[in-house]
Amino acid sequence: MKEKIHPDYKKSIVTCACGNTFETRSTIGDIKIEICSACHPFFTGIQKFVDTDGKVDKFKKRLSKKVEKNQPK
Repeated sequence: MKEKIHPDYKKSIVTCACGNTFETRSTIGDIKIEICSACHPFFTGIQKFVDTDGKVDKFKKRLSKKVEKNQPK
């Protein structure tokens, strides 16, 4: 292997939004993520909405307006 061309891998702590942390190696240092294997629906089997833009709330608001409009008076 050639010297002085490979990046310096250092220990990094990955922190998830759910609070889970684990240690790995990386060239960029500490990493913050939104979803990890401890809280991802594929691995946990629990349905969870990850709503970053408020799309679920917008949909629920729009749906409630349509339901109110279509109810008989």
